[in-house]
Amino acid sequence: MNEQEQVVGLLEDIKVLLSHTKKVMNVEDLAQYTGLSKSKIYKLTHLKLIPTGNNPNIRQKFFDKDKIDAWLLGEPNLSDEFLEHQFNQSLFNNRK
Repeated sequence: MNEQEQVVGLLEDIKVLLSHTKKVMNVEDLAQYTGLSKSKIYKLTHLKLIPTGNNPNIRQKFFDKDKIDAWLLGEPNLSDEFLEHQFNQSLFNNRK
């Protein structure tokens, strides 16, 4: 690896670290911060199992980093089986 590639790699690492200092995150930021997939974040959001911003004038989802940290430390059940069950239950309840 040449010196220029090393510098680019370091700059990318710095960019990721700086993105973790943001107070408000979008889905992309949250996926990168938590390691969760975007689809899992969307499922959690749909099921209201993850704390989100509540501005009705903004369609895009935003997340408060402090609330996300507290939520993550609360050991939420993020297993695919649990989320699939919750999602299916939500669909079933909406059909009634």
